[in-house]
Amino acid sequence: MIANILILTALTYFIFTCVLIIIWLRLKVNTETFARKPLHKISVIIPVRNEEENIAQLLNDLKNQTFPAELFEVLVVDDSSSDKTASIVQDFIHENTLRWKLISQTDFSVASPKKRAIQLAIDKCSGDIIITTDGDCSLGKYWLQKIEQVFDNQDIILVSSPVTFWAEGNLFQKLQTIEFGSLVASGACSIAMGFPSMCNGANLAYRKEAFFEVEGFSGNDELASGDDEFLMHKIAQKHPNGIHFLQDKDVIVRTKAQNNWNKFYAQRKRWASKWSHYQIISPKILAIFIFLSNFSILVSAVLAFSQTIDFNEFLTIISLKFSSEFIFLSLVCNFLGHSSKIILIPFTQIIYPFYVTFFGLLAQGKNKKYEWKGRLLK
Repeated sequence: MIANILILTALTYFIFTCVLIIIWLRLKVNTETFARKPLHKISVIIPVRNEEENIAQLLNDLKNQTFPAELFEVLVVDDSSSDKTASIVQDFIHENTLRWKLISQTDFSVASPKKRAIQLAIDKCSGDIIITTDGDCSLGKYWLQKIEQVFDNQDIILVSSPVTFWAEGNLFQKLQTIEFGSLVASGACSIAMGFPSMCNGANLAYRKEAFFEVEGFSGNDELASGDDEFLMHKIAQKHPNGIHFLQDKDVIVRTKAQNNWNKFYAQRKRWASKWSHYQIISPKILAIFIFLSNFSILVSAVLAFSQTIDFNEFLTIISLKFSSEFIFLSLVCNFLGHSSKIILIPFTQIIYPFYVTFFGLLAQGKNKKYEWKGRLLK
C-alpha cells in the first residue's frame, strides 16, 4: 500500500515536470531588438548595503546601456552601509556627470530594510516603469532596451526576467547555480500557466501606477523578505493576465552565489520565511507539492534499505523523479549559459530532497530570525 502511494507521488511529480518541460520549450525566446523610439521613461532602483566590492561593476553596466540615457534614471538607496558603498556611488555619479541619485535611508519604522528602500525611491522617482536590481549584480548592455519594449503591450503590468549566478570555481557554488536555475525556470513556467508563484527582485519590472494601485508593500511590510513575490501576487490578483516572463538571454542578470554555508543558510532561510505568508493559494500548493515530492524520496530510501518496500519499487520511484527532472534542469542550464554544469545535475538531484526537506521544516519553526548583511531580521 505505502509503495503504491510513493509510486503515485513520484508519477505525479514526473507528469508535473513533463508539463514544465513542455511549457519551457513553448516559451517564446526573445532575440529581437526593435529599432523604434522608446515609449517609456524608466527608473532603475537599487537598494544597497555594504556593496563596495560590487557596486562599481553594476554602475558601469548601467552607464553602458543601449537605452537612451535621457530616458532612464538610477536611484541608489544606501541602507546605512558601514563600508565605502555610498562614496563609491557618489564619486561615480560626479565623475561621469550623471543625473542619477544617491539616497540615504533614514526611515527605520518598517521592519523590512529592502522594502522601505524601494518605497523611498519610488516616492522620489520620475519614471513610469520601475525596474529593480541588486548592488551585486551584472547586466548586459541591452537589458533596459529589451525590458522596456515588452511594455509596448498595454496588458503587461509586471515583467519577471531571468537571474543566474556568475561562473564560480568551487563545487558548492556550482550546485547552487543549478538549484537556483530550477527556481527561476519554475517561476517562469508558473507565470506562463497563469499562476504566478516566484520571481526575483534582482530582475523585476512593473508599471509605477500598478505599484500604487495595489498599495505597494502594504500588508507584508513587516516581513523582511518578499519585496518581489508578494508584490507580484498582489498585482496578479488585480491583473490576472498582466504578468509576463521575458525569456531572453540578453536580459539575464548575473549575481553571486554564496561562498559559505552560513551565508547560504541565512539566504535560504530568508526565502523560506515567506512561504507561510503567501496570500494566494497557488504558491502554497506548489510549495507543499514540491516538499512532499522530495520528502517522499527520503521516505522511499529508508523503506527500501529497511526492506519495507521492494528495491525495484524504489528504483521505479527515483527513476520517475530524476528522469524528467534531469531533462528540465538540462534545458534550463543551457538557456542560462551553464551547459558545462549539466554533468553535475545528478549530484544536485541526490542532495535536493535533503535540502528541500530541511528548509521546508525549518520554515515551519517558531524561530523565523536570520542574519542578513549584518542585521538580525525575520
